[in-house]
Amino acid sequence: MIFSKSPTICVIGLGYVGLPLAVMFGKSGLKTYGFARTKSRIDELKKNKDSTNEVTRKQLQSTKVEYSNDPEIIKKSNFIIVAVPTPVDSAHVPDLSPVMSASELVGKNLQKNSVVVFESTVYPGVTEDVCVPIIEKHSGLKVGKDWVIGYSPERTNPGDKEHTPDLIVKVTSGMDEKSGKYIDNVYKKVIKAGTFLAKDIKTAEASKVIENTQRDINIAIMNELAIIFDKLHINTSAVLEAAGTKWNFLRFKPGLVGGHCIGVDPYYLVYKAEMEGINPQLISAARRINDGMAPYCATQIVKLLTKTKIKISGSKILIMGGTFKEDVKDSRNSKVAELIGELQEYGIEVFLYEPHLAFEELGNEFHIDKKHYIKDLEKVKLMDGICYAVDHSEFKKYSLSFMKKLCKKKSIFFDIKSKFVDANESILFSYKNL
Repeated sequence: MIFSKSPTICVIGLGYVGLPLAVMFGKSGLKTYGFARTKSRIDELKKNKDSTNEVTRKQLQSTKVEYSNDPEIIKKSNFIIVAVPTPVDSAHVPDLSPVMSASELVGKNLQKNSVVVFESTVYPGVTEDVCVPIIEKHSGLKVGKDWVIGYSPERTNPGDKEHTPDLIVKVTSGMDEKSGKYIDNVYKKVIKAGTFLAKDIKTAEASKVIENTQRDINIAIMNELAIIFDKLHINTSAVLEAAGTKWNFLRFKPGLVGGHCIGVDPYYLVYKAEMEGINPQLISAARRINDGMAPYCATQIVKLLTKTKIKISGSKILIMGGTFKEDVKDSRNSKVAELIGELQEYGIEVFLYEPHLAFEELGNEFHIDKKHYIKDLEKVKLMDGICYAVDHSEFKKYSLSFMKKLCKKKSIFFDIKSKFVDANESILFSYKNL
């Protein structure tokens, strides 16, 4: 193996993870290519536009990246980074088809003396046990002799303009000591925060999958506490504020847990554990709690309607926010969609206001037609209630008094984000926060 002192980069997958990475390498002076299968994605990037809003027009203009949907472009590189999604299916079983497809694509275009690094979140063993055999089969090249494999888990936080990928320590790994050090040095060229060379690939894979598993468990605790305190008629936000005065109290909050990371990654670890005959009780319990929060919130809204003597069937509820988290243009695996479906099961007429997405960008799982997709919040009136579901920055300008004007005199307000914890129920709404 001969490692290039000035590698040519190709990033496969130009979404929330791959595009920022390609832009960083493009600015570093290294020749950089970006590959995506979708022609429309390539076309918009060539026009310096990113529909995910992760990279600005100015950033796209200031970097030198050649984008293409022609896989032949992969042959021009000798340092290939794979950043494709790793979802789960409806039964919460890991769907490895994107990384397997990407592995086949790499194999068909791999050149000798190349380095292949996967960034997709997987359970320990996928890179070496699943991806390597596919690449070898389609390339005819032997790993360790003709090319090397590595793994460097992505740590992108969509919508976060403060903790950008270059400012987060990057975990790296290789199949042996020499390849590991080489891969680590390449990433050091673009990661300002520095890198951490893990012991081996499986260690790096495991380190990533437990990051979101840990967050999932901590949020699940908060959700369970919120359910308990609701029964005890205690304000959860007030409890957390008091407990948070201790320096080592972890400041997690209850809420809906969706998206393609925290709501997905733990299932990869559970799957691998069960393959080995282990029943991961705590991780599985946390997933059950968090997956059950949308139905729980729907039930609480229905109870609040009943308490306020508002007829449930035919009532009109406005949901504020539909993406899986604040300030992103991504509704994949958003639990708001599930919440809408639960409310519709009660015969409630649900409206959605989501300023980050056009109606056409909503997934089919939302079951919202154009009539119920609000474009102008100022024109909304005569709602029976509002559910504050996502805390977008744009929503900071709206007060409870303003939102009361969107509703009938007798109405409800359910605050999933506990944003308006000082609400005065007697003046405004029949009010409740999670």
